[in-house]
Amino acid sequence: MLPRDQYIDRRKCHRVVPMEVLSLGYPRTGTMSMQKALEILGYPNPYHFTSLFGNARDADMWQEAFAAKYRGIGTFGRQDFDQLLGHVGAVTDSPCVAFAAELIEAYPDAKVVLVEREIEGWQGSWTVLVLSVFMPVGGILKYTDPWWFGRIWGIALAWFKYPIGVVNSRQAVQNGVVAYERHYEDVRKLVPTEMLLEYRLGSGWEPLCSFLGKDIPKTPFPRLNESSDLKPLVKDVAMKALKNSVRNILLLGALVAGSGLIWRIHSC
Repeated sequence: MLPRDQYIDRRKCHRVVPMEVLSLGYPRTGTMSMQKALEILGYPNPYHFTSLFGNARDADMWQEAFAAKYRGIGTFGRQDFDQLLGHVGAVTDSPCVAFAAELIEAYPDAKVVLVEREIEGWQGSWTVLVLSVFMPVGGILKYTDPWWFGRIWGIALAWFKYPIGVVNSRQAVQNGVVAYERHYEDVRKLVPTEMLLEYRLGSGWEPLCSFLGKDIPKTPFPRLNESSDLKPLVKDVAMKALKNSVRNILLLGALVAGSGLIWRIHSC
């Protein structure tokens, strides 16, 4: 079940909690599990790509961030991140990982967690993600539901286009491993050893809690299967986009019909 869109303009927001953890592992390395784990450890509103589902207007600022970093249009720094992410104490997944260097610079006191996964298993999960993003129906829904689906889908495509440099599923599958390895190499160069935890997927609570200075929770470490969970998530997104599309089309039809009626009345 997707959350209701809050429609919050983050440009009117500011930081209300400290940014404490940057979990910068690549998508499909257990980012949903890490989001839940950080929530259990008490970090407010850990940010994940799925956070966009509850506030699609976030996408507007993420597009500004992509434009600043990759197209040289405007700037996007600490003040902007404090507006966009001021309500969160930790981040994980895309689009955040596309701005690893910027987030590390903006929040030098935040601890960095780099989750790694065995590459063969990661490739299979990556392919599932790629195929779900580049579905042809997205090209239709972005026009029929531009305010919700169009915004979110646009961020997914921007994440593939700019950091990875791909614009279709074939390129994304072929270039995935290279992009993955380059990302990890870049993060390691940017973070002091004492501020970095290289975490192997499946290691449980102990290394994470030890690094973050947290007590080990009594509840088991969350283990969300991103591949199996992705299919129902995509279905939920598609269903919401379709419902929004039907509503938008009906509203447009009513507007056109009403305009036509008014024109006829005034032309008589």
